[in-house]
Amino acid sequence: MSTLARVLDELGTTLIDLLAGDPGRADDVGGVVIDDPLDDQVLPGQALVLGIGLREPAEISARLAELGTHDAAALMVRAPLAVTDEIIAAAEHSGVALLGLAPGASWTQLAALLRSLLAEDDVGPGETLGGLPSGDLFALANAVAALIGAPVTIEDRSSRVLAFSGRQEDTDPSRVETILGRQVPRKYSQSLEQRGVFRRLYRSGGPVYIDSMPGDETVLPRMAIAVRAGDEILGSIWAVVREPLPDDRARAFCDAANLVALHLMRQRAGADVERRLRADLVSTAVEGGAGAAEALRRLGLADQAAVVLALALEDSHGDDPARHAEHLAQRQQIADALAMHLSAVHPRAAAALVGDVAYAILPVSQDDAAARTATDFRNRIGDRPAVLIGVGPVADGLGLAKSKAGADLVLRVLRAGRGRGPVARLSDVHSEGLLLELSDRIAERGDGLSGPLARLVAYDRKHNACLVQTLGAWLDAFGDVAAASAAVFVHPSTFRYRLRRLSEVGEIDLTDPDVRFALMLQLRLWHPGG
Repeated sequence: MSTLARVLDELGTTLIDLLAGDPGRADDVGGVVIDDPLDDQVLPGQALVLGIGLREPAEISARLAELGTHDAAALMVRAPLAVTDEIIAAAEHSGVALLGLAPGASWTQLAALLRSLLAEDDVGPGETLGGLPSGDLFALANAVAALIGAPVTIEDRSSRVLAFSGRQEDTDPSRVETILGRQVPRKYSQSLEQRGVFRRLYRSGGPVYIDSMPGDETVLPRMAIAVRAGDEILGSIWAVVREPLPDDRARAFCDAANLVALHLMRQRAGADVERRLRADLVSTAVEGGAGAAEALRRLGLADQAAVVLALALEDSHGDDPARHAEHLAQRQQIADALAMHLSAVHPRAAAALVGDVAYAILPVSQDDAAARTATDFRNRIGDRPAVLIGVGPVADGLGLAKSKAGADLVLRVLRAGRGRGPVARLSDVHSEGLLLELSDRIAERGDGLSGPLARLVAYDRKHNACLVQTLGAWLDAFGDVAAASAAVFVHPSTFRYRLRRLSEVGEIDLTDPDVRFALMLQLRLWHPGG
């Protein structure tokens, strides 16, 4: 059961403290929501609300009272906090427990950890592996810790913490820092790498004893064992010990690694099924058609305004076959990161990878709000890998296909290098989008370059001249010869001569506004050298 009491049992002492209220009042926690006082949020029942930035007792008390009217389970704020009588009374009256997040812990990592802990099982409610609920890594970590008599963490290949047991307060600062950041600190992982620990761990079929880190006596020894599925390394289990485990506990450690492998494989298989199902629902919803209404209903997005986001890696189109696998993994990682970010901002948002583009449905009524959310995500992940995000127009109900078409067009503009940033709305690239659509029409009809511009191109190629460049510079400068000649680095007199020459060669009347417009449009649609 994903109750508030279980959250405190699994994450307490190290990450979370109960500051006020009774956690036993809440039934199953209905979701994790980042509190935004500037947004009219719709909270799921029994929500666990992350009150980022709440510090003053008065505002905390007021927020507890308000959350009580929305049937929330708990409010979490940053500790340490002076718990006043006013706060205790507000928690008691509202029925909303107040939790404190340990100093140094990341809100982002906590949100991910909570969602992992509270996620519904991807298998039947009664399915177990080794007597434990399938995929429940926290229960598994506690069971392993009880077997070997030492606090443990279960980590993936990248030393990210998947779950941890109790009794972590009996360990060392390195372990506490690992759990707070949900990642082994870089200085410790580098030390292990330099000492050849990972090489020994992945080559060994049993537990490996690791001495204290040289130069840092505060770091206790470890016993670690690799978690394998056949020849594949899935991760590892790390126990904080004082000395090597006795033979009987070492054998139990090996047996535990086999059980952890089963749980990780079952969890991964369930995640793959869940991911494919969500991708099908998102794809059906944004494409429109007969199944769109049912897909939106199953996503919880029926009968409301929404915006479609289209996200792609900046350098992944036209993939090099040698980098195909790398790009495939990057796309899925970015899609998962986008889904997590959007669910924290808008609990009902949905995102999935469809082909090489990640699509997201964001339930907002304004495209500028969607653009701000997309920009915030882009800023959070940085430039490795660099991504481009197209924001479609707002659509109502079953009109998401129109929003998707707009987002796709914006993404095309950005991929063509015609945008002014990595995130754009359709209104931001309206003219560039029109030019791309016009280019598509011309390409469909198979039309080639003709008229005066075709004559100038032929002359330039035959005589190695630059009349087309001269014309483009003059049109871009609105006929200002001084500015145009400076743009192409020639003397104004030379530029005037070239203007007269291109008028003769192309048989162009530069005084005719219709002729100038037609030439400017052709130059925008035609790419020299392309």
